[in-house]
Amino acid sequence: MTMQTIFLSSVQKEFAEERAALKAFVEGDALLRRYFRVFLFEALPARDQRADAVYLHEVERCDIYVGLLGLQYGFEDAAGVSPTEYEFNKATLLGKPRLIFVKGSDDAGRAPKMQALINKAGAQLIRRRVGSVPELTAALYASLVEHLEKTGVLRSGPFDASACLNASLDDLSEEKLRRFLRAARHARSYALEESAPLQETLVHLNLLEHDRPSHAAVLLFGANPQRFLPASELKCMHFHGTEVRKPIPSYQIYKGTVFELVDQALDFVLAKIARAVGTRAEGSQAPVAYELPRDAVAEAIVNAVAHRDYTSNASVQVMLFADRLEIWNPGELPAALTPKRLRAAHASIPRNPLLAEPLFLARYIEKAGTGTLDMIALCRAAGLREPEFRQEGGQFVQTLWRPDQAASTSSESVAQSGAQSGAQSGAQSAQILLALADSPLSAVELIAALGLASKTGAFKRAIQQLLEKSLIEYTIPEKPSSRLQKYQLTTKGRAVLADGDGNE
Repeated sequence: MTMQTIFLSSVQKEFAEERAALKAFVEGDALLRRYFRVFLFEALPARDQRADAVYLHEVERCDIYVGLLGLQYGFEDAAGVSPTEYEFNKATLLGKPRLIFVKGSDDAGRAPKMQALINKAGAQLIRRRVGSVPELTAALYASLVEHLEKTGVLRSGPFDASACLNASLDDLSEEKLRRFLRAARHARSYALEESAPLQETLVHLNLLEHDRPSHAAVLLFGANPQRFLPASELKCMHFHGTEVRKPIPSYQIYKGTVFELVDQALDFVLAKIARAVGTRAEGSQAPVAYELPRDAVAEAIVNAVAHRDYTSNASVQVMLFADRLEIWNPGELPAALTPKRLRAAHASIPRNPLLAEPLFLARYIEKAGTGTLDMIALCRAAGLREPEFRQEGGQFVQTLWRPDQAASTSSESVAQSGAQSGAQSGAQSAQILLALADSPLSAVELIAALGLASKTGAFKRAIQQLLEKSLIEYTIPEKPSSRLQKYQLTTKGRAVLADGDGNE
């Protein structure tokens, strides 16, 4: 299919952040960037033409018009008409698909001419009210996917927006929905009452696909999400050293909704790191300070759960070592982001926007696009080494360093680099043992199970180490290079895995 151009209503200071975020979101999303490009008027080079002639020409050329209507009407020409209204009228005259998003839950403080434009648009098509950048990106995502489906480009929706196979409204928990509504009203003054009907809430959050719950709905409010999405479970491991060693002192697999996964994983980590309890001199409760900032740990876990690739058979893994906390999640960063760019101001580009929005409403995600910056600031304020972010094959890895790493000097950097390389292969070893627990797998099958894009160096080292330690073995030992070759756990490997199943 030919790329379609989205025209974002022309330059308005009121929407500078939103316009940049929408462009970055579309360009960074694996699905949308295959079909759409975004036109921003301010991105054009200077030319010998009047501005109004240029933007109206671009409206003619575009495939979809996206109108952002706020509180201000904007610049008016001699006739008293703003560029936004000219654009809307042009798109209407040409019969362009129009997606209109209105800023704010009510019309208080809105300029009279802007209110008139909103009313005019409302008389012709459906408008959607939005109150934040995450709401806007989620609403645009849903609208663009619906456009692709209507035009026959997509026969099924993207993962979090598409209907969950074999799931019905009966598979959702009313109690979990009420818990979310209570939290969202308290945290963000969410519009719906706690008693709002299940179906009304799902419609409001864009979580229904032809009256069936979407994957996002099941992950958020499912009575048993892993019945439909088994890989959505979360694995937590604690190692006493700096590398993966067997037996695993503590290994837990958590199931439940995304809210429950985050809470359980956070409790696992906080229960195993040092904490100091203060006095009640300043209040009825004694303050608790953890060696790793609690909010930084929570942010890293939420990032992994919210932005992972749910089409992968791999799970999110939280691994606590003596010197660091590593959180692995399947999936690549969006094309517009790199590990380096995460350390500077950047747009929020959620992989699963329909999943991210309720997490935002319940204040699990605090600020759009600032999560990694908050982690860095929190660790720096605690006197810790700054967090690190890296892409390891098909996995995204976040590392938070424990206090004993805060005093690292430049003379130790080479040794730390070597230790990190060993830790990566060690972490792969744990993942391989877990993947082989049920049945033998070939190298290709193992790579897929671990969510890797290819056979990485860490993977090769991990396989070799496991063979040398007799924790795994070939299924055809007499022909190591056989095309039918697979790996399986040895008796020793199964014993090691079994020893790691309990709490400390």
